[in-house]
Amino acid sequence: MEDCVFCKIARKEIPATIMYEDEFVLAFSDIHPVAPGHTLLIPKEHYQWFYEVPAETASPWFRAAQKLALKLKEEHSSEYVELKIEGIDIPHAHIHLIPRKN
Repeated sequence: MEDCVFCKIARKEIPATIMYEDEFVLAFSDIHPVAPGHTLLIPKEHYQWFYEVPAETASPWFRAAQKLALKLKEEHSSEYVELKIEGIDIPHAHIHLIPRKN
């Protein structure tokens, strides 16, 4: 989608702090983090809702979420990493990964 800010980040038209990238997905630091390490993980192709993401992209997307969660948990000495899937504020499916402590 031409005007989507996350599509522009995926196309490297807007700078972002890239945390992970492969053929299907891109992870970058949230510009308004709710906790240190708050990361966004998006499919590179535009889909608004997670249930629209085809299986050939969804599988690597969720595998990347698992890898990133473990990395963030260790790097931030977190007890767990909160996962939230959205597509409303920015109409591009994205996963929030937020390191948390009790």
